[in-house]
Amino acid sequence: MRRILLRRIPGGLVEAVERSAGEEVPAVVARVPLEELPDHVRGHEGAAVRWVWDDTTRWYPGLLAAGVRVQRCTDLRLSHAVLRRSPAVDQALLAGTDTPGWDALAPAGDADAALFPLADPADALDAAAEDARQQAALAASPQRGRLALLLAAESSGALTAAEMTAAGLPWRADVHDRLLTDLLGPRPAGGARPAVLERLAGEIRTGLAAPRLNPDSPVELLRALQHAGLPVEDTRSWTLERIEHPAVPAVLEYKRLARLLAANGWAWLDTWARDGRFRPTFLPGGVVTGRWASSGGGALSVPTVVRPAAVADDGWRLVVADVAQLEPRVLAGMSGDTAMAEAARAADLYEGMVAGGAVATRTEAKLGILGAMYGGTRGESGRMLPRLARRYPRAIGLVEEAARAGERGEVVTTLLGRGSPPPTGAWAQRPVDLGEAPEESAPRADRDRDRRAWGRFTRNFVVQGTGAEWALCWLADLRNRLWELGEGRLEHRPHLVFFLHDEVLVHTPEELAPAVVTAVHASAAEAGRLLFGSFGVDFPLDVAVVRSWADAG
Repeated sequence: MRRILLRRIPGGLVEAVERSAGEEVPAVVARVPLEELPDHVRGHEGAAVRWVWDDTTRWYPGLLAAGVRVQRCTDLRLSHAVLRRSPAVDQALLAGTDTPGWDALAPAGDADAALFPLADPADALDAAAEDARQQAALAASPQRGRLALLLAAESSGALTAAEMTAAGLPWRADVHDRLLTDLLGPRPAGGARPAVLERLAGEIRTGLAAPRLNPDSPVELLRALQHAGLPVEDTRSWTLERIEHPAVPAVLEYKRLARLLAANGWAWLDTWARDGRFRPTFLPGGVVTGRWASSGGGALSVPTVVRPAAVADDGWRLVVADVAQLEPRVLAGMSGDTAMAEAARAADLYEGMVAGGAVATRTEAKLGILGAMYGGTRGESGRMLPRLARRYPRAIGLVEEAARAGERGEVVTTLLGRGSPPPTGAWAQRPVDLGEAPEESAPRADRDRDRRAWGRFTRNFVVQGTGAEWALCWLADLRNRLWELGEGRLEHRPHLVFFLHDEVLVHTPEELAPAVVTAVHASAAEAGRLLFGSFGVDFPLDVAVVRSWADAG
């Protein structure tokens, strides 16, 4: 496959260079004016080519706006971040004069979406040199195959993220406005409180005998609650739910609706749902485990109460798919635990654990396995752990060893080689000294607590990070299958419009919905094969074909 690197050069030009096998110096394929780049890329997309560039957020939005869809790329920024943290990479091979610049390079912001922003820090970096360093580091790694898959999936995720922003999730502003009006009252003028919140504020003031109380102020609300004789130290909802007082129901309802207004109210609607589409910015690799983050719009926390506004276009449908119990299934696969893989063949893994005799009830299974992955070694979770360890020794042993490694200050890795960040703090630099004087016992206790907390992080890192890798492979394969189902531009074919860890939404012409369902299942199976080979782990999906996201249940 050809690898063509794009880089900006003075004079408003883009230079395309290609390094063939055995060549020390890349050959210039073309120099084209910026405005001709979409046609140049389009002309090469029919062949097997992988585009290499500094950062997808700086190149792909402009190509998409011109109607050009790219099948493959290498995102040097994302790949650099993975390789720099992986213990399976010789860091000396990644060292260059501009390495600190690559370390610091951030994705382009919304204001920089055009090709290309002025004074871009990426322009000070040598993409060709960085690509050569990355290729050399990858070739020398004992985990070359796994890391290569991770880098390809990460880069494909960057393409998918840009496409989802460009296409947007269909969003009906009239439906959203009606939902807000039903819950809060008509939209108020000038930023005033909606009628329902104003009524609740009055009930709270009366119930707490605090006529000037501003219920939006946690400090004022806490003071009023305590003045009313309530034994509370904070105003969190879970704290107030345990309190019996006539004013508390109004406080809880006010907090719930105020959160909705702040996060997804009319201001959100004006900002994020223009032209019938919700277009958040997704950030692949935005979390250290490899999970995605988002910038603006709260894309990764869209509440169910506003999901009825996500409505497919006329003649189209939304295919909503999520995988059941992703992380426990990933744990079974990465540990090679055959007993746990057998439990995972059930649609409900926890019921499969009960059927296999590991525990007596589904609740015990869930508490135990979540405790094992998140470090809940006390209470009911801790009581289940020895039973699970006997039944699933390889799975439980894997997370236990990851926890011990973290407590020793070591870096752990996901299945494909993403490394955890090194620990910080005094405990990571100073081993426990059992001979410390009594007056040092408190600091040592603090270090022990911090050490155990980091062990809980590394315990979960290996599973959550590998789950993110499975999801990336699922997305990458599904993206290409969807492209093959239609014709024309991206938005005219079935296309991904939303992704949240283990859930995807596809917007599709109604007549292609059955084919999309088939593709979603096939891609999940392919993701399992890519990560776990012939070791059979099932990843059952809940899939719904709906008009509105809310109808998926």
